Amino acid sequence: MILVKIGGGAGIRLEEIVRDLAQLEEPFVIVHGANALRDEIVLKMGLDKQVITSASGYSSVFSDKNALDAILMAYSGLRNKRLVELCLTHNILAVGLTGLDGRIVQGQRNRGIRVVENGKKILKRDFSGKPRSINTALLTLLISQGYTPVITIPICDENGFAINSENDDIVCEIQKALNAETVIQLIEAKGLMEDINDPDSLIPNLSRAGLARMEQKATGRIKRKMHALNKLAQSGVGQVIICDGRTRNPVRNGLSGGGTRIQ
Repeated sequence: MILVKIGGGAGIRLEEIVRDLAQLEEPFVIVHGANALRDEIVLKMGLDKQVITSASGYSSVFSDKNALDAILMAYSGLRNKRLVELCLTHNILAVGLTGLDGRIVQGQRNRGIRVVENGKKILKRDFSGKPRSINTALLTLLISQGYTPVITIPICDENGFAINSENDDIVCEIQKALNAETVIQLIEAKGLMEDINDPDSLIPNLSRAGLARMEQKATGRIKRKMHALNKLAQSGVGQVIICDGRTRNPVRNGLSGGGTRIQ
């Protein structure tokens, strides 16, 4: 089982990714983002995207009602269904889902995010939360019948309401539920870099200890992503491959040694 996380950046080449996936012989599940598309929709709605940083140093998008509506339009609407369409044209029997459908991703709504504003710690509450469990029975039923789940946010909170969540955290929970041996993450970079400003500083192989050191040095949203990667690496996954989703044959390049490999 392969778990494929497709980033939501504007440079990601979805058709190249899907063409590669169509050649795989083993089953796979897709988790995708749509952050660039969401930002476009937010602008068209005349809204401002709010990014907040918790007191512990992790940055995230503040998910009020308008932000959640934009997520529903961008992630679970336009990007999900266009990706399903692309899969079908390459003979991948895809089923587009959010974590909300059938409670595929059961989450817990945040009780509040502690942030520092004007030198004071305050508690901000929004429509966001963390994934806690996966409806494994539903996913395995789809996979056993030859379907490929294509999953995105929102996820489901305790009372059945839609909430935003981090796809990196969702990938961790799905990997554990399905015991996926390989996780491929397709991003807008060659892989993980020693220096984010130096495109030639690719790290081809990374140990868990090295990953932990990178998390300690990271800041903002990168710190959150490194934390999720650490969690994924400690879950018993065979390998995590982080590779460039902007190139031709991105999946095959990753599986054949391109990008960064964490084992």
